[in-house]
Amino acid sequence: MPDPRFFDDMGPVSLDELSRLGVAELADASLASRSITHVAPLDAADGRAVTFFSDAKRRDAAGDTRAGACFVRPEHRELLAPDCAALLTAHPQAAWAAAATRLHAPRRHEPLSPSIHPDCDLEDGVRLSPGVTVGQGARIGRGTWLSPGCVIGPGVSIGRDCLIGANAVIGFAIIGDRVSIHAGAVIGEAGFGAAGGPRGVVDLPQLGRVVIQDGVTIGANSCVDRGAFADTMIGENTKIDNLVHVAHNVRLGRNCVLAAYTGLSGSTVVGDGVAFGGKAGVADHLTIGAGASIGASASVFKDVPAGETWTGFPARPLKRWLRETAWLSRMARGRGTRG
Repeated sequence: MPDPRFFDDMGPVSLDELSRLGVAELADASLASRSITHVAPLDAADGRAVTFFSDAKRRDAAGDTRAGACFVRPEHRELLAPDCAALLTAHPQAAWAAAATRLHAPRRHEPLSPSIHPDCDLEDGVRLSPGVTVGQGARIGRGTWLSPGCVIGPGVSIGRDCLIGANAVIGFAIIGDRVSIHAGAVIGEAGFGAAGGPRGVVDLPQLGRVVIQDGVTIGANSCVDRGAFADTMIGENTKIDNLVHVAHNVRLGRNCVLAAYTGLSGSTVVGDGVAFGGKAGVADHLTIGAGASIGASASVFKDVPAGETWTGFPARPLKRWLRETAWLSRMARGRGTRG
């Protein structure tokens, strides 16, 4: 279930209504009154949840799902567990997005409420600069400094002795102690997720959170997106430069260092003590092992083993890259072997 501090529960709804919302056909009309309260991923759903199945590689998860209902293409209907109601559609993920929008509403700042909401909890010693906004249900610890113009969203939790820079925006986040978030950073906005639907491309609701552990620094104008359903996590004492992007569902370890313009695509897992040079980029769903180093401007498309240094485009082990670069240099000067 999405965290109720950040999302309002709008359910339950019947399968009949969900089928109409998702432009889908309920395979067994006798189940039209079945009640659904929330959305969930295929392998985490229970009998009150609706999920979707669109990747045949996950047929085992489809057969084992405990979901009450699933949006699925007609040709995949027989892959679902027997107790799961099939909602037949050519666009399962877009249909699921419509269901998620109906069942879960992100909490927003209440209109016309004071800039410091009376329902927030500020410990003694919190310092508020001019123009600060703190939403309902937010909790901020002793000794934290909120700089001019920063916005703290509903339900956000910020620990003690933190510094929140001018015009930073924080939502859907749980933040530890001694965290510094510099000017203009945006924490907890929706990650980039989209799917094709019957009327074109639709946004996929992002129902997760951002969790930032103690001692983290996030530079000016950097962005950390909230998870699609699970959490985006930044490990203890990690240091992030200005203009860095951390996408949804990334799990970034402890004591990592990310230089400016680094980009980590969705669901990347980074071990402890990893260093990224400036403008490094990592493709989605990869694993970067503990203690690895990624060179400046490297583009990573494969898992990187622990302790290795990779660089180049596409990124590869440093010694290999040096050999190949030296060989190309010799060829360019006309010193290579001919024939």
